[in-house]
Amino acid sequence: MKKITVISASILLLAAAGSYAAPKKQKPVKIGIAKIVQHQALDDVERGVIDAIKDAGIEAEYDLQNANGDVGTAAQIANQFKSKKVDAAVGIATPIAVALATTLKTTPVIFGTVTDPVGAGLVSTLEHGERNITGMSDAIPTEQHIQLFKEVAGIKTLGYIYTSNEDNSASSLELVKKGCREAGIELVTQSITKSDEVKQAAEAIVNRVDGIYLTTDNTVFSAIASLVNVFGKANKPIFSGDVTAAKEGGIFMASGFNYYKAGRATGEIVVQVLNGKKCTEIPVRFMTDPSDSDFLIDLDVAKKCGITVDKKYIDSANMIFQNGKLTEK
Repeated sequence: MKKITVISASILLLAAAGSYAAPKKQKPVKIGIAKIVQHQALDDVERGVIDAIKDAGIEAEYDLQNANGDVGTAAQIANQFKSKKVDAAVGIATPIAVALATTLKTTPVIFGTVTDPVGAGLVSTLEHGERNITGMSDAIPTEQHIQLFKEVAGIKTLGYIYTSNEDNSASSLELVKKGCREAGIELVTQSITKSDEVKQAAEAIVNRVDGIYLTTDNTVFSAIASLVNVFGKANKPIFSGDVTAAKEGGIFMASGFNYYKAGRATGEIVVQVLNGKKCTEIPVRFMTDPSDSDFLIDLDVAKKCGITVDKKYIDSANMIFQNGKLTEK
């Protein structure tokens, strides 16, 4: 009798094992990431987003898109993400973020490096997201930058090139105007609509200014080499709100946050959303930690422009470009 019981128990165990199949592997989430143009800073944001999601242990399939500076293409990308039913869409820079927000009404839209998300109509407050939208702002201390430029380079007239059909640039222009008023310097502006106009715009103002200031205008930065060339030949200094572009040399001073870290911050918001948090529960994020920012001085350019940089500024910079080489402290 005992023998029969043992055999019966064995049969039951085998049957039970067969009825509990191994759990199916969860499908990777689908994430669309689009940037308005391709340049190093936005590439770094994209890389940071992907790394943050990977480090959170989320398996994802990515649809990576570049609008090449065209708002029509941005709209097409948004429709593509909609048809593919992505689980989340990331818009890097204002025009592409607006395109995604306009088209995707239920899919979470996380914007990255949008200077003025309220002005762009993405959210109505910085305290929390709006509907299915939230993200990270790359607002920079424009007024402080202009004052620093005046102190170090002694400029009296400042040049500024901006993209007239981009909300981000329109908001930045107002901050530049305010900064110049506060610093007591004259502002000379030149508008563009596309990247191949940058060189011509630079040539139009280079002889009318003592130096030029660059905010985080993606259209300008996509053609930064041509601008650096024009001002380099004229021995006029450039101050950039994006340090990434200055690492190759040619830009006198640059101060701004690290775009890879900005990408990771954006990616962390994506992770929160994928884990079930509503966009309306997530405030707009800013890069406010000093460790998130970099300060670069190009002593080669300073020498060419006849600018003597006080030691206190050199000591405070965490990046120095000299003798054709970048050194990070």
